[in-house]
Amino acid sequence: MAKARTPRQVWIDAGAAVLAAGGPDAVRIEDLARSLGVTKGGFYGYFAGRAELLTEILDAWERRSIAEAIDTAEQRGGSPVVRARLAADLTFAPDLLPLDLAIRSWARRDDEVAVRLRRVDNQRMGYLRTQFAARFADPAELEARCLLAFAGAIAGDLIAVDHPDQTPDEVWQRATELLFGAG
Repeated sequence: MAKARTPRQVWIDAGAAVLAAGGPDAVRIEDLARSLGVTKGGFYGYFAGRAELLTEILDAWERRSIAEAIDTAEQRGGSPVVRARLAADLTFAPDLLPLDLAIRSWARRDDEVAVRLRRVDNQRMGYLRTQFAARFADPAELEARCLLAFAGAIAGDLIAVDHPDQTPDEVWQRATELLFGAG
């Protein structure tokens, strides 16, 4: 009986996990095949090479970080604060944030990845702007508030600080209220 072929998405997910843990140089076909318990021949049935896999990983990250997060937030509805927080929670989910951070590091060394990261971040900021444009008429104020919220969403887990008498969620809730008002 022939062994079932390893699905394409399994290769992409495994590559994304390795990228998140060790950066792009750690994504090696032989190592991925070994970790999946398969031969590398199956890989070449889906991908022309490592570069194509890396592009597919970036495509999947971009799709999940933008289209899927925004679609879900819009479908669930709620106030602009609720939709923006849900989109941020989805795009910087615990399983996606390490990949996002690895891509940010990679973008410092690779101009093509930097262009893609800028596109993704611009779409994220664009979504924030659309959520709060009606609340803040001054474009400079709107931009500053959105930038602070965006920076907090990315860097929140990187800051190792204790909050006396408050949980991180309570502090984040208060920061959101200060930036955008309750809602």
